[in-house]
Amino acid sequence: MANREALRELQTRLAARLQAARTEGLSVRWLAAHVGGQRCLFPLAQCGEIFPWTPVQPAAYTQPWFMGVANLRGGLCGVVDLGRFVAPDAPTRTDAVLSECSLLSFNGAMELNCALLVDQLGGLRGTESFAASAPPAPGDPVYFGSTYTDAAGVHWQEINLLTLSQLPSFLSISA
Repeated sequence: MANREALRELQTRLAARLQAARTEGLSVRWLAAHVGGQRCLFPLAQCGEIFPWTPVQPAAYTQPWFMGVANLRGGLCGVVDLGRFVAPDAPTRTDAVLSECSLLSFNGAMELNCALLVDQLGGLRGTESFAASAPPAPGDPVYFGSTYTDAAGVHWQEINLLTLSQLPSFLSISA
C-alpha cells in the first residue's frame, strides 16, 4: 500500500514538473522511464499525461503487445506494451508487477488515443543530464532517436513517439 502511495506522489510531482517545464520553458527535454528492461527518453512535447496503472480490457485477435483498452479520464485509450513491441519475446508481466506500472499517453495533438505501459518513471531530463550521445545505429527501428549516456555510464534510448505513432506496424493491432 505504501508503494502505491509513493508511486502516486511521484506521478503527481512529475506531472507538476512536466506542466512547469511546458509553461516556464525550462531546459527539460525528456521524460525518463524504464520500459521492458530498457531505459527510455520520451520527448516532452510528444508526451501526454501520466496515469497510474488502470486495469485494461483485453481485445481479441490483437497483437501480443497490444494489451487492450483502458478508461483514462473518461476516454478509451489503447494500451501498448512498448517493451513487447520492441522485443516480442519479452515476458508478460504479472498482475502484481502491473500494479506498480504507469501509463503514459501520447500528446493529444497527435490525435492518437494511445498510452504506453511504463514499468517505472525516472523523472525529467535535459541535455545537461548526459555526458555523451550517439546517433541511432544502422538497423535500429526508425523511431529510435539518439542514445544518451549519463555520467554513470548508463545508456538511455530516445524514443520518438511521433514517428512511432505513424508506423503502419504500430497502427495495425490485428493479429
